[in-house]
Amino acid sequence: MQLFAPILAVACLLSSAFAADSKKTAPPAAPAKSALDKAMIEAYVRHLFVWGAQIKVEIDDPKASQLPGFLDVGVHASAGNARQDEVFYVSKDGQKMVRGAVFDVAQNPFKADLEKLKTEFQPSFGTPGAPVVLVVFSDFQCPYCKDEAKMLRSNLPGAYPKQVRVYFKDLPLDQIHPWARPAAIAGRCVFKQNPGAFWDYHDWIFEHQAEVTADNLKSKVLEFAKGKEIDVLQLSRCLDTKATEAEVDKSVAESRALKVTGTPTLFVNGRRLPNQVGWPDLRAIIDFEIEYQKTAKNAGEDCGCEVKLPTPGLN
Repeated sequence: MQLFAPILAVACLLSSAFAADSKKTAPPAAPAKSALDKAMIEAYVRHLFVWGAQIKVEIDDPKASQLPGFLDVGVHASAGNARQDEVFYVSKDGQKMVRGAVFDVAQNPFKADLEKLKTEFQPSFGTPGAPVVLVVFSDFQCPYCKDEAKMLRSNLPGAYPKQVRVYFKDLPLDQIHPWARPAAIAGRCVFKQNPGAFWDYHDWIFEHQAEVTADNLKSKVLEFAKGKEIDVLQLSRCLDTKATEAEVDKSVAESRALKVTGTPTLFVNGRRLPNQVGWPDLRAIIDFEIEYQKTAKNAGEDCGCEVKLPTPGLN
């Protein structure tokens, strides 16, 4: 046993030496990833949504959230005129992210959007004070908008003579529709002169959509105005100076606040219906809202969307 003692001692010493050396050379542990780090969350969402280098991504600073234990982090992606906005709920330790909607059961589930929908002094048809309000974001060059506009105009007045009010909002998709913005400006010029004539213009331009180009839009609009209660010279000046473009821009800004990314997008008492919707589905939703509002009274013209002022021609 004495013969092996020196060998065991040497082995113990070597083992201790190797252990000490390994502690010296072991690489430091990688820092834990955190969604509160802007570079990390940008890389994560780029992977999640397949946003390449051509997409600009901006990350907001975290802010207090209505969701206990979480922070709100806004993510904004853009490419040209196209834009997508997202909100992620990030745990305070930065380890978990939630993407979705947060509802307060004590409030209308569409309250957040209802507060952003502003319909005062906008083109409208239907009964003031109606229990159901439709707000449509549309583009005059969009073929799907044309189909939905025809569906709304053909069906709503007869089916709901007193229960529905419709408001029109401009959302020209400039990046793909070259004459949509000039057409929206023209519509606002018509509305500014004669609110009632706006719906004639609305129906006319959708009906003649295939004939309109960026080059002939003005001449087509002036031709439409002949025989209407519209001063053609005043309309021409309005078109040339783009006098109503600020109103179109305001509508576009509202669409961005609502995170509307395409047309047509319809809101029924705040309920978002993206893309084109068929009449049977829309009718079912309207019927539901009519019954619901008999007791709820928290949407329709009671939603706070409209500032009711006695404005001639707007009713």
